[in-house]
Amino acid sequence: MQKSNDISKTEFEVLDALWQGHPASASEIIERLNQQKSWHDKTVKTLLSRLVKKHIIDYDKQQRSYLYYPLLERNAYTNNESQSLVSRLFNGKVAPLVAGFANNNSLTQQDVDELKSLIQKWEKNND
Repeated sequence: MQKSNDISKTEFEVLDALWQGHPASASEIIERLNQQKSWHDKTVKTLLSRLVKKHIIDYDKQQRSYLYYPLLERNAYTNNESQSLVSRLFNGKVAPLVAGFANNNSLTQQDVDELKSLIQKWEKNND
């Protein structure tokens, strides 16, 4: 399987539409994508083909159509991308990332509450 950071922004959008429900036909994926912005059918089919070649998704042929499904789970992708970001930009340290959001007033109270809860769980499990 390809590294998840080999997925382009547009490929990710197609993959995200597939994660919403699968298996899915190209038409269903195009319909989901068109809820956000206008996508050309041929563009989506090209992106689906690229994702198949990268072994990120696969398909089953049913009569005259293809039903696509992901080979990469959303959680695995987000975990890998998060770790990659922290590693590349913050030398593997999470605190500077969170501090950047805090310093720019980008954190909501809900974000702060969720972070506190995660820290409490971590402390409980790692004491």
